[in-house]
Amino acid sequence: MKNVTEGHREPPPENQECHPNPKPNLASSTAKTQFSDPSDDYSIDPIFHILRVLPFSFLRPPKLRLKIPTVTLPSAMTVFSLILLTYFMVVSGIVYDVIVEPPGIGSTQDRFTGAVKPVVFLPGRVNGQYIIEGLSSGFMFVLGGIGIVLLDLATDKNREKSVKVSFASAGIVFVVIAYVMSMLFIRIKIPAYLR
Repeated sequence: MKNVTEGHREPPPENQECHPNPKPNLASSTAKTQFSDPSDDYSIDPIFHILRVLPFSFLRPPKLRLKIPTVTLPSAMTVFSLILLTYFMVVSGIVYDVIVEPPGIGSTQDRFTGAVKPVVFLPGRVNGQYIIEGLSSGFMFVLGGIGIVLLDLATDKNREKSVKVSFASAGIVFVVIAYVMSMLFIRIKIPAYLR
């Protein structure tokens, strides 16, 4: 008689199988059917098998030791300089200069003497400019922007009083120069502007 207690069974003899009708492992078979290409096992095309086996019989993948490049973030002053340069190029009309290709400077002929005089500002047209005119106006806009930045630096409480006074005075001078020169440029370009 076999002695069977609860929770303990004797191992089967060596010549007897554990499970006479084993259940198939559904998880492994499902994974195999999901990720395996049917053409790998069931293709009857001999060229496919030759192309699949022959190149790898003499080709070996190289052993590469690639390092991921480390990218360091630029400093705050570098980013500020790039943004300021981009701002200068945009407000100077670099897109207009590339598309329209205006001359660097214009010229006009004097009615009385017939002499040709250079003209920096394209008169009477708000939507047109010479290259030097755009660069001059862009420089004044950048000068005013730098003045505002200096005024902002002058409000820092951690700086010495003399440094804050220097920043504030330079910022005010830059903003005033930029405003006066911009108004002068627009009045040269359009004489009846705001009058």
